[in-house]
Amino acid sequence: MVGNDRREHMRTAMSAKVKVVHTELGEFIFSTRDISDGGVFIVVDTEPFAPNLGDKVTVQVQGLPVPAPVLEMVVVRKTNDGYGLQFDQNGD
Repeated sequence: MVGNDRREHMRTAMSAKVKVVHTELGEFIFSTRDISDGGVFIVVDTEPFAPNLGDKVTVQVQGLPVPAPVLEMVVVRKTNDGYGLQFDQNGD
């Protein structure tokens, strides 16, 4: 870890379209900025998407030749341009 960066996993820049579903806020399509073994960062522009930290969402990569798995994730970080999502280890 360097400075204030508390991340456990190395990030890799990756731009992909993902469908994010929140039980109360609805369904959205966002772009990713990076991915790691622990999660993904989604870029939120003008969409009315404002989850709380700790909220659970499902995420599915879009545009693949076969349907990608739907993954359960938790909102763990908010920045000016998006949200950090962590893979839900509990799966509940």
